[in-house]
Amino acid sequence: MAKFTDDATRTDLLNRLKRAEGQLRGIQRMIEGGEPCISIASQMAAVRKALDSAYVRMTVCYMQQELQSRLEPDAKHEGELAAVLDDVQVLLGKVR
Repeated sequence: MAKFTDDATRTDLLNRLKRAEGQLRGIQRMIEGGEPCISIASQMAAVRKALDSAYVRMTVCYMQQELQSRLEPDAKHEGELAAVLDDVQVLLGKVR
């Protein structure tokens, strides 16, 4: 099973999750402070979007690592693979 071998991707995902964690704490404070439900719902939607975005990034990372390990190393194919995965990430982003 693929693991995060790329430090930049690992850092990016951790930063996304930490941001979502901060948003969740903010929502908890809003609830404790008696903020209006519409404001809380708006922040919940933002957290869901942040988590969806992190999930898409992780999925593309997984696909990249798995495909690279199964394909013979070839500079030409690496560029093509990167382009296809960029397109996949855009398409998955539209699903949210």
